[in-house]
Amino acid sequence: MPTLKKHITLFLCTLCTYTVISQNLIKNPSFEDFENCPEQLGNFDADVQNWSTPTIGSTDYFNGCSTAMGTPKNFNGTQPSDFGVGYAGLYLYAPDDYREYLQAELNETLEKGKKYKISFYVSLAERSDFAIKEFGVLFSKNLLHFPIRKELSKMHLYKDRENKYNLIEIGYSNFFSDTQDWILVHTEFKAKGTENFISIGNFKNNKRTRLFKTKRNAKQGAYYYMDMVLLESAEPTDFVEKPLAITANSQIEAFQLGKTHVFENVLFDFDEYKLLETAKKEMQRIYDYLKEDNTLYIAIDGHTDSIGSEAYNLSLSNKRAQAVADYLVHLGLLDHRIVWQGQGGLKPIASNASETGRKQNRRVEFTISKKE
Repeated sequence: MPTLKKHITLFLCTLCTYTVISQNLIKNPSFEDFENCPEQLGNFDADVQNWSTPTIGSTDYFNGCSTAMGTPKNFNGTQPSDFGVGYAGLYLYAPDDYREYLQAELNETLEKGKKYKISFYVSLAERSDFAIKEFGVLFSKNLLHFPIRKELSKMHLYKDRENKYNLIEIGYSNFFSDTQDWILVHTEFKAKGTENFISIGNFKNNKRTRLFKTKRNAKQGAYYYMDMVLLESAEPTDFVEKPLAITANSQIEAFQLGKTHVFENVLFDFDEYKLLETAKKEMQRIYDYLKEDNTLYIAIDGHTDSIGSEAYNLSLSNKRAQAVADYLVHLGLLDHRIVWQGQGGLKPIASNASETGRKQNRRVEFTISKKE
């Protein structure tokens, strides 16, 4: 295959675009790395690398490697693992104030006064009788360990006078009752400069917890699956240069050699790499242009937004770039005239702080050049 020095971008993924790479400060964010393939309930603390539990509540770990604790089917319902093969499961509400939590050490202490964004995906288990209206995220200076099974309240926290805390509550209108899809929960906050650890769960007792009943004779709890935890800087940085926009009405002369282009309709659904029908129409125009001159070659770069681990996004962006390349071959372009690769979420063109920006970043870029 020819080596192309420049690439043209097809619109692939929805993300923000910064020249400075935004680093996820959570280790093992989607629970893919484990010490043991899970074989029993309540073993999250022992099974998952870089994660623990701040109380003795029995948080669960599910992984496709297991028959006893596998995916998508498990004891509390059915939930596919969309971010790899593993995810966590925990009670956010249960009788007698029973609670379960997740805890992880951050890659670095957060900077005082700096703005960060925290996000994760949740799905309510089908067998839940209740759904909650708020999630709690607790940052602490020191590792937490309390020998309790009830809610981790301020009464417990402030008994440790050597520790410092930053508690954030995320209220939502749409995550509380969805038992099929993964729902993104996210917010931004300003750091105090003492945050070394993160814990996620419900830090209120039953009386103070805002709830929805999901069943008429509800008596049990609210059990959630959780995956893909992301913590990164929310400070604005410089964007990479935006590619030239190619629309359905653009003239064929707009394909300037050596220039990066972006298509208006070559978009992908979140966490997907299947080409949409609107994308195929614009790809036909590229093919018609390339078939007129067999000395032209195309390089394709796939991109994602910032949601997800670096390794996962690189794999997804590769699949998106390959989907574009495969479709051009399907139309009749010889495969030796195409090179493609994934860039992950490292080159955003818009802010990842909004869905609109993330949508712009989910893209595929392409560059057309002459054979050297």
